[in-house]
Amino acid sequence: MPVHIQSHIRCVTIDLARVGQLARAILANVGETSAELGILFVGDRRMRGLNRRYRGKDRTTDVLAFAMREAVVPHALRRAQGRPLRRLQNMLGDVVISIPTARRQAKEAQQTMDEEIACLLIHGILHLCGYDHERSEKEARRMHRRERMILRSMARVPKRVNRTGHG
Repeated sequence: MPVHIQSHIRCVTIDLARVGQLARAILANVGETSAELGILFVGDRRMRGLNRRYRGKDRTTDVLAFAMREAVVPHALRRAQGRPLRRLQNMLGDVVISIPTARRQAKEAQQTMDEEIACLLIHGILHLCGYDHERSEKEARRMHRRERMILRSMARVPKRVNRTGHG
């Protein structure tokens, strides 16, 4: 399960190998053992632009998920950047995390950045797997239960596991 990670944040040191291990553990937990995943760390300005463009919300947010399995073929071909089409079938999608927002949330929840990034990765990957807390209260409860279950299985139970959603 290939995990591709990029950071567009220069002032923060992120252990990309650790993030990759974490992402692979989450993917295994949700049964996506052959899935390919992209992870991008950005600043608030870039996240705000993405949130505005793709969700119509002109503010930053903590995490966004872009599912490739739902993408139309022309967009997928543009995103593939030379990857063979057969590999696109395994591409689950991309998770984008705002490091400044994650840092603020970690401080508010009195947890480490590693714990916050774990929460955001789980949240983003669940979105890629079809979970959507904005669909209904029942779906929100289902997603939060799954987040807690994954955190517990990884022996990481941060203080804040319930997400109110995206900004």
